[in-house]
Amino acid sequence: MSARILVAEDDAKQSRLIRIYLEREGHAVHVVADGRAALERARSARPDLIVLDVMLPLVDGLDVCRILRTESDVPILLLTARVAEEDMLLGLDLGADDYLTKPYSPRELTARVRALLRRSGRSGGGDGPAVLRVGEVELDTARFEVRVAGRPVELTAKEFAILETLAREPGRVFTRAQIIERVFGFDRDVLERTVDAHVMNMRRKLATGPDGPRPVETVYGRGYRLADGPVSAPS
Repeated sequence: MSARILVAEDDAKQSRLIRIYLEREGHAVHVVADGRAALERARSARPDLIVLDVMLPLVDGLDVCRILRTESDVPILLLTARVAEEDMLLGLDLGADDYLTKPYSPRELTARVRALLRRSGRSGGGDGPAVLRVGEVELDTARFEVRVAGRPVELTAKEFAILETLAREPGRVFTRAQIIERVFGFDRDVLERTVDAHVMNMRRKLATGPDGPRPVETVYGRGYRLADGPVSAPS
């Protein structure tokens, strides 16, 4: 069960830990560090599930939950250090689907995420199509599978997330900075050459042979795109 998950957590260590565990489950994870960014990302990316810390800067998690619930039925898992029953009930009354109190086990968090995704049936790409087809490339975001001309291709979670980003808008050129923002989120340690390394490995796996077409194209001085028409062999 692969899903796009938005994590809103201002503690960098906590968000990194959550990302590691959710990516091990095969999910594509985007992290933001304040409530305003959480609202913007939830509206633009339409994630399958949101892990939402209550104590966020700019806009607190409860307000984020209340606002989003008027706009979407996306499952929301609240993380809270408040242990009073009234605080927990308030979060549920505002529209949260579940909550965890800190400190929590990352394994319990992933189990709660799995349960929410099963109940909601929202795994695999939000409101967009679960299967994306661009030329000979086919992505099944629900099964976390990729095929090129019918041939299965094994990608890492990051490679899959980059390819999905390109496939959702074929022909559009994404800069390295845009790929970092969409795929790596709040991880400030990511460098542009890290994106290049992931793309290089992904292109090698997608190629039908050493001289075969490479559907992920480099636009020099700009970034990368997934070809939305016939693909020529590399020169």
